[in-house]
Amino acid sequence: MNSFQSIAISRNTSLAIVAPGIAEALFATALGLLAAIPAVVAYNKFGNDSKKYSQKLENFSKRFLTIV
Repeated sequence: MNSFQSIAISRNTSLAIVAPGIAEALFATALGLLAAIPAVVAYNKFGNDSKKYSQKLENFSKRFLTIV
């Protein structure tokens, strides 16, 4: 947003005007990736663990019903 405001104010699209905004956007993207990647890994681990646990419960219930 700051980049667009700077362009509008100066009415110039040189690299010196646009570069700070691009750098700011790249930094924000990097911070977003630093937050998102561990979150996706944790989500996938939790999902896999819950599927394994669900399968164990299902197998137990089948064996228990067979005994009863």
